[in-house]
Amino acid sequence: QVQLVESGGGLVQPGGSLRLSCAASGFTWDGYAIAWFRQAPGKEREGVSCIFSHDGSIYYADSVKGRFTISRDNAKNAVYLQMNRLKPEDPAVYSCAADPRGLGFVVSTYTYWGQGTQVTVSS
Repeated sequence: QVQLVESGGGLVQPGGSLRLSCAASGFTWDGYAIAWFRQAPGKEREGVSCIFSHDGSIYYADSVKGRFTISRDNAKNAVYLQMNRLKPEDPAVYSCAADPRGLGFVVSTYTYWGQGTQVTVSS
């Protein structure tokens, strides 16, 4: 019954914005690391942003600093990724991941993964 479900992806023009949502069921965020990853065709999956529930610390990949913002809604057991000023290099399948032992952007440390949501940037 542990599930992560992403939503909010779509097509946006360069410079536009999208907000991705990751809703959790079967567990709560408390004590977990939660991260957003993305994978473009032909490329390795890369970390985008992560938040540690135990202390609220937040980290961003250099490529998205100043443009993306991760946030958490404890009441809804959800995590969001606000993406602003989207660039042509941002299109990818974005996935959220969680694990009580998750370590930053290390993919292998996350057990629970959502199905991913497609983000497309096109003019």
